[in-house]
Amino acid sequence: MKIYTLHSKQNLPISLDEAWKFLSNPRNLKTITPDYMGFEILSGADRPMYQGQLIQYIVTPVLGIKTKWVTEITHVADKKFFVDEQRFGPYSLWHHKHFLKEIDGGVEMEDIVDYKIPMGILGQMVQPILVQPKLNEIFEYRRKKLIELFGEFK
Repeated sequence: MKIYTLHSKQNLPISLDEAWKFLSNPRNLKTITPDYMGFEILSGADRPMYQGQLIQYIVTPVLGIKTKWVTEITHVADKKFFVDEQRFGPYSLWHHKHFLKEIDGGVEMEDIVDYKIPMGILGQMVQPILVQPKLNEIFEYRRKKLIELFGEFK
């Protein structure tokens, strides 16, 4: 069983309060997800984030194949971190930790995603040529979109 990790950090020139308000609102996921992914929330985003919250959505990650994805917010520490875990969806494991930290001139946002691809050895073969590049592309889109929304950290 191979578990992969994606690690990302980004500094934004905004307050911790502003960062938390935006990032902890499940409705804002659509804003920071590429349009081609057809991201659509089906349920669970009708109130501020809380531990135990289930969010159901549809994504179209590859080849126009619509995929239902259900995540649970398993941990929340106000203005510090939250964790979402896939309950149903395309991965065998998806554990995404979001950390926020106040720094001089803004906030540091850190993501650590641990994930496992289904389909055994076949999944391991497509990981470096399909899955990892696609995840990198999605996180790069998010980085650029956050700069567009909040400005670039100097």
